Amino acid sequence: MGKNQPLNLPYPLILASTSKYRGELLAQLGWPFEAIAPGIDEDEAKTLGLAPSAVALRLALLKAQVVFKHRPDACVIGSDQVCTAGGKIFSKPGDRESAVAQLLELSGGPHELLTAVAVVSPGHSETFLARTVLHMRPLSQAAIRAYVDADLPLDCAGSYKLEARGIRLFERIEMDDHTAVIGLPLINLTTTLIKLGYPL
Repeated sequence: MGKNQPLNLPYPLILASTSKYRGELLAQLGWPFEAIAPGIDEDEAKTLGLAPSAVALRLALLKAQVVFKHRPDACVIGSDQVCTAGGKIFSKPGDRESAVAQLLELSGGPHELLTAVAVVSPGHSETFLARTVLHMRPLSQAAIRAYVDADLPLDCAGSYKLEARGIRLFERIEMDDHTAVIGLPLINLTTTLIKLGYPL
């Protein structure tokens, strides 16, 4: 993935994810990269009683570390996103009924999307967290079902796709970087990679 350009990169760049959303975002930066699935159990971290932000940071770092163990010559980017309201974590729904149930619970109030990133390279490890607050409109069950059937957000934490029809569900969104909502905050990530020697 990414554009194959004759760039002088400090390390091969690896995305510890096969998410098409994160892959498309990282490709925007123009540095060539590989995408490797870390193959970890994401649900385990959610049973440890950690705060939602700690869960996201732990999973992002674990993903990067697992891939880095096999590619210690590389700079590995791990990322994880947690949707949370009132301390509860909303995982990827997986099916229509679970998506409808999540949206009914989130309807009419605020929730947070916490997007954590870990960057692990030879002699360096760094994590950061992007916080987005989303205010959802009050939604009827019929409106929610129609939305789920249209967008099929079954692989998205919180059960919506902001880059598609999901934007209609919200009254207001507070964020510093719109790419964080999709799954990879490119502004902070670019700052970190430039510090490591990647060319602007």
